[in-house]
Amino acid sequence: MALRDVLLSVAQTPHRLRRRALVTWTPAQELNEVRDRSGARMARRLEWYDLVGLGVGGMLGAGVFVTTGRVARDTAGPAVFASYVVAGVSALLSSFCYAEFAVRVPVAGGAFSYLRVTFGEFVGFFGGANILMEYVLSNAAVARSFTDYLASTCGVTEPNAWRVEVEAIAKGYNALDFPAVALILLLTVCLCYSTKESSTLNMVLTAFHLLFFAFIIVAGFWNGSARNMVTPGGLAPYGVRGVLDGAAVVYFSYIGYDSASTMAEEIRDPARALPVGIAGSVLIVSALYCLMSVALCVMLPYTEITESAPFSSAFRDKAGWRWASNVVGAGASIGIVASLLVAMLGQARYLCVIARARLVPAWLAKVHPSTGTPMNATIFLGLCTASIALFTELQIVFEMISIGTLLAFYLVANALIYHRYAKVGATRPLHVLLFLLLLTLSSIGFSLARRIDGKWRWGMALFGTMSVAVVAIFHCTAQQGAAGPPSEWTVPLMPWPAAASVFLNVFLMTTLKVRSFQRFGIWSLVITIFYVCYGVHSTYTAEENEIVNAMIHDANADILS
Repeated sequence: MALRDVLLSVAQTPHRLRRRALVTWTPAQELNEVRDRSGARMARRLEWYDLVGLGVGGMLGAGVFVTTGRVARDTAGPAVFASYVVAGVSALLSSFCYAEFAVRVPVAGGAFSYLRVTFGEFVGFFGGANILMEYVLSNAAVARSFTDYLASTCGVTEPNAWRVEVEAIAKGYNALDFPAVALILLLTVCLCYSTKESSTLNMVLTAFHLLFFAFIIVAGFWNGSARNMVTPGGLAPYGVRGVLDGAAVVYFSYIGYDSASTMAEEIRDPARALPVGIAGSVLIVSALYCLMSVALCVMLPYTEITESAPFSSAFRDKAGWRWASNVVGAGASIGIVASLLVAMLGQARYLCVIARARLVPAWLAKVHPSTGTPMNATIFLGLCTASIALFTELQIVFEMISIGTLLAFYLVANALIYHRYAKVGATRPLHVLLFLLLLTLSSIGFSLARRIDGKWRWGMALFGTMSVAVVAIFHCTAQQGAAGPPSEWTVPLMPWPAAASVFLNVFLMTTLKVRSFQRFGIWSLVITIFYVCYGVHSTYTAEENEIVNAMIHDANADILS
């Protein structure tokens, strides 16, 4: 591109932003002309049971083996199971919103596509980029945890025994994890080959993993003592605040159901399979997470739970059950492989659809004609994930995980309300936007009141009542417009489930540490600059070229006729 063209584009940035930032696409456009930009289409070979298996496999193992020990010891105590209940309720409500959108817009873009058809290009890109960041970081964290459990399987107790420490690199980034990199690269090759075969592999791994879960739960209760749930310090030594703070951290465990929604393009019967697969997998996994966390806490007092491979360590430290440590390590390793497989499926499809929208280079949108998989996106993100897993310690990664997911789920819940109650083709419906603003503000007020010492309970009561009143008034006065639900599956009792999802996601976000918001702010600035400097110009230029080509085509047609 000539320097003159670059300068012209920079000068036109404000105009192009006005033209592109709020532009929306219809579900029909997403399903046809946008999807056609990938060339070959993804093969529709998955059934509803594949989706359930992908949802369960994607969630089961990633979080419970990575975060439970840390949250039980430092944040919630034995009440970590209650943290999983809170996070599970929030994830279930969000999954309902995802399921309806996935039925309405059965494409691989997940939150990116749902937000783009509702709030426009920039909001879609902002939400999609945050989810993509969560995928890459959480997959890197899970891969490093795989090394811990694999070492435990072989009887190695030193956390960094299988990592290479390099003194010349800054602390926190100097424990090079080559087993994690090897696992990610191996899975990348598998995912490039076939989605159906990858799903079959996931089903096999998940079946074995469920057996290990059953072993851990039964053996944990058999070998544990209820006294460990209340000593020392009681069931909730860190109080209600600790339980709620823990819920925001363990929410990372539920990111897998979002992967299931990205399979929408590859499902034979999306209207039937998506609600069952997305919401059903969340319910199954929530129950197992609660049982697993209780099993861990009855085996050891929470103060003795280790940060690295906590389940293996718990069995190893119990007299006569040292052999079980190796079994648990093997089971956790299998579960981590399954969850990584599904999460890497999801992250590649997110990037593929973002590339279809021309917000990142178009070569990332290409679907391989032989395998029917987004091969370029899979390879690119596999290399990015492997690079982070090689250098970055878990604690650093954890500080970025959850906030982007919570924000994206918050936006999807808002989008569902807007989509249900806003009229298509009318001026922007201020009453719906006002409702969403008041609901968000009252949720923030409730959440901040909880963090203020003194008479914070009065603030919580005030803002909690305000939130319920705002939803009740909107429910009684608003009418679903032309953008109402289709004849397929929809979220019942609207707007209450989506409003509750908005409230809980805001609440959980406010429990995260300040450093999480600082790093999230930096990432948000990066993706905003990227959109302004690249995305808006790429989509604007492509749009202008399409208009010109359409005019030439029409002119030629007129001449021939």
